[in-house]
Amino acid sequence: MFIRKFFILFWALTLFTGCAIKQPDWNAQYGSEVAGNPDQIQSSVYFPEYGMYVDQKDTYLPAESVKTVAVLLPLSGENAQLGKSISKSIELAFLQKNYQNISVKFFDTAENSNAVYMALESNPDIIIGPVFGKNVKTLRDLKPKDLPVLSFTSDSDAIGGGVMTVALMPTQSVEATVKEIASDNSKHILILAPKTNSGEIMAAAAIESAKIYNVPIAGMRYYDENDQESIKEIARQVSMWDARSDANTRARAILSDILIQENLTKSEKSYLNTQLDKISKIETLGKAPYDSVLLLGNSNDSKTMASFLRYFNVGIHDSYFYGTAMWDSQDILNDLSMSGSKFAGLPNTSDNFTKLYEKTYGVAPNKLNAFGFDAANLAIGMLLPNKLPAAYLLDPSGYMGTDGLIRLKPSGENERALQIIKMDGSGTTKLIKPAPDNFIKPIYQLNAYDLDNSSEIKLTDDGINPNDYINIPERFRFKYRSKTYGANKTVVETITPEIITLPEDDSEIIKPEDFKPSNLEKIDKKYIDSVEVAE
Repeated sequence: MFIRKFFILFWALTLFTGCAIKQPDWNAQYGSEVAGNPDQIQSSVYFPEYGMYVDQKDTYLPAESVKTVAVLLPLSGENAQLGKSISKSIELAFLQKNYQNISVKFFDTAENSNAVYMALESNPDIIIGPVFGKNVKTLRDLKPKDLPVLSFTSDSDAIGGGVMTVALMPTQSVEATVKEIASDNSKHILILAPKTNSGEIMAAAAIESAKIYNVPIAGMRYYDENDQESIKEIARQVSMWDARSDANTRARAILSDILIQENLTKSEKSYLNTQLDKISKIETLGKAPYDSVLLLGNSNDSKTMASFLRYFNVGIHDSYFYGTAMWDSQDILNDLSMSGSKFAGLPNTSDNFTKLYEKTYGVAPNKLNAFGFDAANLAIGMLLPNKLPAAYLLDPSGYMGTDGLIRLKPSGENERALQIIKMDGSGTTKLIKPAPDNFIKPIYQLNAYDLDNSSEIKLTDDGINPNDYINIPERFRFKYRSKTYGANKTVVETITPEIITLPEDDSEIIKPEDFKPSNLEKIDKKYIDSVEVAE
């Protein structure tokens, strides 16, 4: 059957949940090899009008060597559309190659709770899937150590021990966006994230990335996902609406009192009236203490938050919005309030693959289709007798896939090269920075395994003093003083250094008497647990 509805990238970022103890790296020795120029995952694409089934002349499998590929996907139940969408691109990849001695077997993880056991009983050479973290963990715990798995989860706690993922790791999109914020010379960044496992990890990634790229953090707050009232309240708080509007009220009161109660010259009255008329037309004084806002929620939440921030007078020229690959959907691209916003996303899907998929199934492919096609071609490449499985899959040079550069890592994660996109609010985008085309120079510095859930960071600001925004005669300044509204300064703990007497020569070891080494805490991580946004 052909599936007429396709899924946006958001699905690729929400296939996950739970946490577990990390397994040792699988064949980690390959991670130390030097990166070079990447190879294509698939050497070519064949179109139906020229004959889909072609002979493989350059590489082949010996006739007596029958290989088995097991595919674990939800092919029934509430996630059937998702699983069938991926399965179509996997089938397409194997039909393209048409190896007669590769057996591909599909197992439904939704219909049968024993699907993982049944897949392992088929004695596969490689497994593609599953999608959800709980199934991936079950497979990882049961499979033979050297059996490779190419899953579609972004749950970093479910992978490792030979289980890899081809899905986009959301923390990479966060780091790429923060790096762009730094290149825009942002002075202070505000981080807003949903209060979910995924939101907490992405917020932690944003905080660590801000440290790496030297972007000062003005604050970090959580909101309830898909909850408009929660989003509105957080927007009100981080906009400093109450403090700024109170400061405006106080400034108008000061001007009014002086005009009514004091003896003024004609020019003084005119000048004060002009000021009063000007600030009476606005609702707030001053600006929020940040010039960039990183929105880590889905596209719907991000649009809602941006709209409320503008409503609470966070001006379009005062703060710019940034997002992640979860913005790669048409609904947010068409939103005028997001015009000028930037996000890090995957490159455009290969024209050849898009044409092939459209010719075969009658609809345009989505990012999950590209992930499935690449996973199948990686599996085929691994089965060819050119390299050992780990040497092929973990090639540090990576591969060019249907939607850009990808490299699998011994830890089970992958690295994907992302591009920076700017939206114009008309449904079209402008490419600001293309995705890197090799891993010779490291793309990412953040290690997702070092992240732990982060606590909120209260907004830091010097506050708004009405006297700074009005100009009154000098003789009245002391009489009409005002308090500062909304001041909140982070108190930095100062440590008085211990004075140590230096020895007369270098034969003595200098060591404070109370020195004790710190024990590193083991980090128990949680990862992605988002759900599809209901329109």
